[in-house]
Amino acid sequence: MKKIFLSSDHAGYKLKEFIKIHLDKKKIYYTDLGPYNSYRVDYPDYAHKVAKKVKTSKNHIGILVCGSGIGMNIAANRHKNIRAAQCFNLKSTKLSRLHNDANIITLGSRLLTKKNALNCVSVFLNTKFDGGRHAKRIKKI
Repeated sequence: MKKIFLSSDHAGYKLKEFIKIHLDKKKIYYTDLGPYNSYRVDYPDYAHKVAKKVKTSKNHIGILVCGSGIGMNIAANRHKNIRAAQCFNLKSTKLSRLHNDANIITLGSRLLTKKNALNCVSVFLNTKFDGGRHAKRIKKI
């Protein structure tokens, strides 16, 4: 069963909460790993929490939100078997899943509209890895 783990830092907190509302409306189950308010926190702490959960199963997916999406992306990708993709639009999101089998999406709350972020999350959750020639490349990472 696919599990979704969600987290942010203080800059991404409001967008994370907005994404949770969207997931609730779609009846998509997720686990929020914090933070639970908008007080200042260090993004690596939350990126590591999600990455540690996601890497325990091929069926797990993560959603990370910070101001730019960059810091969360860098921190999450420090973990073995994590392929975090910073996504800006539907094409980058779709390709991250199709070709790279990304298992964490990182989003920049200061760079994306709420609508664009929700569309990226939906595409990320609903796009399957193509496998084939891409699987060989994933093994080289």
